[in-house]
Amino acid sequence: MPETTRPSLTSGGWKQLPFEAFREGVTIHWIHRFEGDQPGVALLKYEPGAAVPRHRHEGLETILVLDGIQSDETGDFDYGSYIVNAPGTEHSVWSASGCVVLIQWDRPVTILKEDMA
Repeated sequence: MPETTRPSLTSGGWKQLPFEAFREGVTIHWIHRFEGDQPGVALLKYEPGAAVPRHRHEGLETILVLDGIQSDETGDFDYGSYIVNAPGTEHSVWSASGCVVLIQWDRPVTILKEDMA
């Protein structure tokens, strides 16, 4: 199987993949890590109540929601939602119920405000 192919992600194939720590309450399965000027592609799994603090997109970001609901300041996005965040945009992301998303970043994001614990 080619390195970039994964089991049918839209029918739950992601459930069999290994995930590693990314942020508190969020794990990641890298499909393609950032390499030079190549984009990063990954699956992010949010536990219920998990969040990513406010950040700025240094390049285009696209997201496909595979399970659950991902939210940001513009609304709630459930299964099948396709989200595009343009370079220079800022937001926070969270999931009250938990979710899994397929995400591609042209460039890593810049965290603007870390969680205050």
